[in-house]
Amino acid sequence: MAVKLNYRVLLSAPGPRLLPPGLVAPQRSQTMLFPPFDDEARFMRAWHAVEIARPVHQGLFTFDVSDLPYILVCGGRKPGATVSVTKGEVKISRPLIITPDNLRPDFEDFFEEHDEEDLVQFLLARTAAFSNLKIRNTSTEKKLVSDSIEEVVEKLNKQLDNADEDRVAILTAPPKLGGVALLRYTTERVLASAPDNVQELRERGFLPS
Repeated sequence: MAVKLNYRVLLSAPGPRLLPPGLVAPQRSQTMLFPPFDDEARFMRAWHAVEIARPVHQGLFTFDVSDLPYILVCGGRKPGATVSVTKGEVKISRPLIITPDNLRPDFEDFFEEHDEEDLVQFLLARTAAFSNLKIRNTSTEKKLVSDSIEEVVEKLNKQLDNADEDRVAILTAPPKLGGVALLRYTTERVLASAPDNVQELRERGFLPS
């Protein structure tokens, strides 16, 4: 049940760029954290290394808190090492009153390593879909298992299917990239829901028609 993304080629120097749908190349006037090619290559390596093994297709609430429960399966550092399984939930909320203080999105408890936060800045430079959103992650302690990632995902899929559970996503990632898996999953849910959310904001008078 893996998600296969159709990437579009953005023709901008230095050469063709591959970015996920909904993301655009930054304007030349924007300040980059790294040289453009290195920044994009690093982002795409991390983005492609993680996977949404069990996607969820429900939309997000426009005016209420949206809960995105997930199970994150991370591989070990060496072949044959134990696999970690973490259950958690991402909560996405939007302030009812927009002020300069909450104009920028707020990501909380996504990454264990400070360097990984640069990936969020790279993402935010390419989409306005996260504007005004507060995105908070909470998770339980990691559980170590001796099965492979594929075996763990298969067992989890069976458990969720037997329980008729269609709201819980399964994410997989190499070591230290669990935060990137959460970022990718959250990004895809926000971008997929954005057209409906914008339409509702217009219907309620929060945006011009």
